[in-house]
Amino acid sequence: MRQRLLEMERKNLIGKLITLIQLLVSVVCIVTVAGSGMLPKKYLIFLIGTLAVLFGATHILQYPKNKVLRYTGMIISLLMTIILAAISMGMMKTDDVLEKVGGATYKTDNMVVVVKKGDSAKNIEDAEDYRFGYQTAVDQKNTDKMIKDIEKKVGKDVKTEEYESLTDEANALLNGNVDAAVFNEGYMSMIDESIEGFSEKVKILYQYGVKTEVKKEKKADVTEPFNIYISGIDVAGPITTNSRSDVNLIMTVNPQTKKILLTTTPRDYYVTIPEVSGEKRDKLTHAGIYGVDRSMATLENLYGIDISYYARINFTSLVKIVDALGGVDVDSDYEFTTLYNNYKINKGMNHLNGEQALGFARERYSFEDGDNQRGRDQEKILTAIIHKATTPAILKNANELIAGVSDSVQTNMTSEEMLKFIQMQLDDPSSWNVESQAVSGKGDSQSCYSSGSQLLYVMWPDETAVQNAADQIKKLQEEK
Repeated sequence: MRQRLLEMERKNLIGKLITLIQLLVSVVCIVTVAGSGMLPKKYLIFLIGTLAVLFGATHILQYPKNKVLRYTGMIISLLMTIILAAISMGMMKTDDVLEKVGGATYKTDNMVVVVKKGDSAKNIEDAEDYRFGYQTAVDQKNTDKMIKDIEKKVGKDVKTEEYESLTDEANALLNGNVDAAVFNEGYMSMIDESIEGFSEKVKILYQYGVKTEVKKEKKADVTEPFNIYISGIDVAGPITTNSRSDVNLIMTVNPQTKKILLTTTPRDYYVTIPEVSGEKRDKLTHAGIYGVDRSMATLENLYGIDISYYARINFTSLVKIVDALGGVDVDSDYEFTTLYNNYKINKGMNHLNGEQALGFARERYSFEDGDNQRGRDQEKILTAIIHKATTPAILKNANELIAGVSDSVQTNMTSEEMLKFIQMQLDDPSSWNVESQAVSGKGDSQSCYSSGSQLLYVMWPDETAVQNAADQIKKLQEEK
């Protein structure tokens, strides 16, 4: 009899210990959730009350002599402990990713040395006696740093040849007038515009990343209307690397009225780049080569507005975001087959996965209106993402979404600001009203600041369309 009582007390002790572990994990969960700042106060109070009641119930169940009640309490306590531990780890992971994605303070200029594809050199040391071509019309500071780094690597001064433009430098390499060319890798696609197939005729022999602090923008209160610049870039490496911006969207957000206005500006818009091109004009897409802050400044100058935040995404991140959301529904204006992967798009509503959404967003050759229609379609994709991301569907794949985009999204919005915005959405989960607009212009062939005298396709801005778009942006910001 005594042995039986001791055995019962031992089992009771194990059950009570399990519930105490549940209590400890509950406290950790509450502290983690509260510290994240994501959960609105009313929900946090509800969470604390619920966990307190659950602990009280499971702990009390360890005192009755009835085995069924005690074991039931133990099982519930174990399940609660596992669930709460998973929630705590998920919240910590979310905080880490938001810290990684947000608060970006620098950009990277990836300087490269390229040689002809069949060149025998395997590394920069093999090129110690080469003649290096370079140009200083643009990006002179980083070019000088690159030359010094090359000389440090080979242990002696190298022979150099200066050219007036990137095109002249690239042709000099192909024609054999120099053995290697030095430039910012972000210019590669720009050189391809003037010399067809250049990137396929050369190979990168050496690269050197130059980090530069991004000019800080005046931050906004995310509870008040603000503008965020969304830049779609075509880099394959780190998201911080400077590159042309092929997608240029201004997202005007009014949290008070829960309205969003998307404004698309064509990549070939012929504009001046503040603090870079002076009075000379260049394509809007080329502004990204000088840093995301120059793209923002260019658009601020064009529309007469302030842009507080930016978000840079590449093609990989678009695929991951759409797939993590379980696909998006997009209403197409036309029936067409995408050049990218030959996806069939129907006129009307289409349910697209990540790769299909990318093909839809990149297409322009199927349309008479070309780049203008592509801009409108990119707005459709972003609108579909916003609608899906502000519904309960995001909660199902939240961890996958957060983990998937951490390496392919960059923003200067801090983690605290992002969490504050998420908290606002949780506090008021009603849907957002998303509208869009796009400016247009007239096509032409002109020389650009970044490419010298070479004539490239550009689009002269339609001043009336620009002014109307600016008025709509300001109108939304002033709404109460």
